[in-house]
Amino acid sequence: MSRPSPLRSEPADPGRRPAGRVAPLTQYVLKLVSRCDLACDHCYVYEHPDQSWRRQPRMMAPATVRAVAGRIAEHAAAHRLGGVRVVLHGGEPLLAGAARLGSTAATLRRVIEPVARLDLRMQSNGVLLTPATCDVLVAHDVKVGISLDGDRAANDRHRRHANGASSHRQVLRALALLRSPAYRSSYAGILCTVDLANDPIRVYEALLAEEPPHVDFLLPHANWDNPPVRPDGRATPYADWLLAIHRRWLADGRPVPIRLLESLLSTATGQGSRSEAVGLAPADLVVVETDGTFEQVDSLKSAFDGAAATGLDVFRHRVDDAAAHPGIAVRQTGLAGLCPTCRACPVVGHCGGGLYAHRYRAGNGFDNPSAYCADLLRLVRVVTATPVADERTRPAESLDRRVLDDLAGGSGTAGSAAQLAAVHLALVRALLVALSERAAGDPVAAEGWRLLVHLDDAHPDAVRAVLTHPFVRHWAERCRTGAAELSHLACVAAAAAVRARVRADVPVPVRDGTVSLPTLGALAVGADRGVVRLVTDDGDVRLAGRRVTVLADRDGGPAREDGPGWLPVRLGGDRLVLEDTDPHRDCYDLPVEPRLSGAAALRWTRQLERAVRRIDAEATGYAAGVRTLLRAVVPLRAEPTGRSRGATVGTAFGAVAAVPVPDDAALAVLLVREVQHLKLGAVLDVCDLFDRDDTRTLRVPCRDDPRPVGDVLHGAYARLAVADVWRHRPGPAAVGHFRRHRDRTDGALDALLGHGALTATGERFVRGMRATVDGWA
Repeated sequence: MSRPSPLRSEPADPGRRPAGRVAPLTQYVLKLVSRCDLACDHCYVYEHPDQSWRRQPRMMAPATVRAVAGRIAEHAAAHRLGGVRVVLHGGEPLLAGAARLGSTAATLRRVIEPVARLDLRMQSNGVLLTPATCDVLVAHDVKVGISLDGDRAANDRHRRHANGASSHRQVLRALALLRSPAYRSSYAGILCTVDLANDPIRVYEALLAEEPPHVDFLLPHANWDNPPVRPDGRATPYADWLLAIHRRWLADGRPVPIRLLESLLSTATGQGSRSEAVGLAPADLVVVETDGTFEQVDSLKSAFDGAAATGLDVFRHRVDDAAAHPGIAVRQTGLAGLCPTCRACPVVGHCGGGLYAHRYRAGNGFDNPSAYCADLLRLVRVVTATPVADERTRPAESLDRRVLDDLAGGSGTAGSAAQLAAVHLALVRALLVALSERAAGDPVAAEGWRLLVHLDDAHPDAVRAVLTHPFVRHWAERCRTGAAELSHLACVAAAAAVRARVRADVPVPVRDGTVSLPTLGALAVGADRGVVRLVTDDGDVRLAGRRVTVLADRDGGPAREDGPGWLPVRLGGDRLVLEDTDPHRDCYDLPVEPRLSGAAALRWTRQLERAVRRIDAEATGYAAGVRTLLRAVVPLRAEPTGRSRGATVGTAFGAVAAVPVPDDAALAVLLVREVQHLKLGAVLDVCDLFDRDDTRTLRVPCRDDPRPVGDVLHGAYARLAVADVWRHRPGPAAVGHFRRHRDRTDGALDALLGHGALTATGERFVRGMRATVDGWA
């Protein structure tokens, strides 16, 4: 979902995971039968562009069932899965008959259950359900969901036999069977497709009368090429329909779980979604057709012919091969797998971009918001009661579990670091989108916003380079509380225009006698404060009659300090900025240095270059994180004690502040340590590793005073890396440093694991750290 004029830009390799095994799949849809006894005119299998059902066998053969079961068991064993869910589907699975259903269920349980717990389900229209079939389902513990769209008038709009006859009475008979004491254990719930022609309250009451354990509402399948019907041009008719039910449901005391509404309420508390239609939880599902071919989620058949195809089958390919298919893998990457518009949306943690099939548009595939974007936005606002400007939702699984496990080891791969960078960029975009409404009331900020949106469309790389500058996010965070000037948005846009080498004319604010251009430097002007117009053109800027070359070359490097009043940032290695000009860098507990002299800056940049090379040579596991995440180093004033100190701030992701250190060896250790803080801070931006409301403290070996859980976790994660660096350095002094840092890390991990404040995700993360420490010789 998005708002008007959103920013866009794709992070590098949004679906990439750390090298190694694929993310496991835990849900399987088995198309037991490829035909149906109803002719529902809204069915995505038979009535939409993909007509591949015509080429499928009518029924899945027993040998195919055995092959599927074997593949699922193989995958569950390889990934040590505790349980899997298998849904018997169609077409209409009841066409297989009671005997075939029983033998299929028996095969699945016999092959899979020695390896993993099997949750076996079936989705049916209910027309052919009989007591004999129910006996089989209960005997094999198969839970059944029934499709029903409301009372007879509502259900008959779509769910009819091929001759036009109603199916309503037969479905009610099936539901009556499932409500009976003998078969109640197999009653899973009701699936209802929304139709705006049906009265929502009458539908709700009709469904409630069937005493379902659960109800799920499905939006009719539509996309940007085949958009949803919107009677009278209403903007959010589907949200309005569902919200009528929401009001009644709340007034009734929530008598039955409604999966869509409960999922939105769950995401509002930072928990996972219970539906693939909303939320950022991975959609770890694959479909197996009656001939044994693996397919992506079959609702994609509503997009175009062949949309769900993978070219894989259970006879020649493993489930791992299906999980690695790009169309399946991208749906397990959370926020990074969404289009730029969705990543910039403040409520993306709730809606998750909507159902994947509803995002399709010819030309760019599924890289779009949902065709129901406006409806989802309204639904989220009302159901979660979350202000649009509050982007700080914390979806627990917005980082792939493989990425979390990789980072828990300490160093992490470049792919994992790139995922953290993508999370940071998405947060910055969400902040700017949230600020855009306020920017409309500020003339300077408003011009800056319009320019930035234009540049993001025409020159996304230039915008991305500026938005990843650490102090853009810090400024935006402070703007939310009124602690910073919104007009700085024009400086952000101007810097992007310079990097894009385009002509632009934009008003910019003057602060302390300079105009700041994030990532590039600052331009000194005559006035101490105020607003001036800045004209950019092919890497130069013109201000008050003078022209200054700001961008030195096509690679994005700032020009040298040879223009009138030009104060460029200095580079301390590839893309690493020595930042002593940005007005928002003064955000640490320690005082920052003012603008450095040329000689002092040269000492810093040379030492940074040597330190990064030393990390490449001595701390190879951490080099990827340093090179991927570290964007700026801020010089701090030296302490009288000469103590080596560094600092990071979560809102200034990508920046490390440091006092002068004696040599590049000490600086290398400092950079590795502080980048660990950046990594963990980025993880905590989107994952709850501990209970943030738990105010208890704990004692650790390296501190006399008890510390909060978050501080101990940060300290342990950083110290683990420092110990690892010393572990690879030669000499007895290095051995002593290694043992001291290892022992302190060891004690902190014990304290964390014994404290009880970690979430399940946090305990898994800390145990990953423990495994690394225990693995050291």
